[in-house]
Amino acid sequence: MIELSKQQKAESVEKLKAYFRDEMDYDIGQFEAEFLLDFFAKDLGTYYYNQGLQDAAALIDNKLEDIQHSLMELEKPTV
Repeated sequence: MIELSKQQKAESVEKLKAYFRDEMDYDIGQFEAEFLLDFFAKDLGTYYYNQGLQDAAALIDNKLEDIQHSLMELEKPTV
């Protein structure tokens, strides 16, 4: 489960409450917003976390290919 700091959790709860109010014209309370946030973190957060890892791995792979190409350009002929 993704762990948020107290400040991050408070800000996220306020964002959830604002979203429901502004986009769905529905007011949810503190408890409901915290419950939803916990659900997202526990049950959905791993999808975003894993995607972030995959994106980071792809970025590293691309950078390593660039480095390997640059190193090959530095090779001197042996003949």
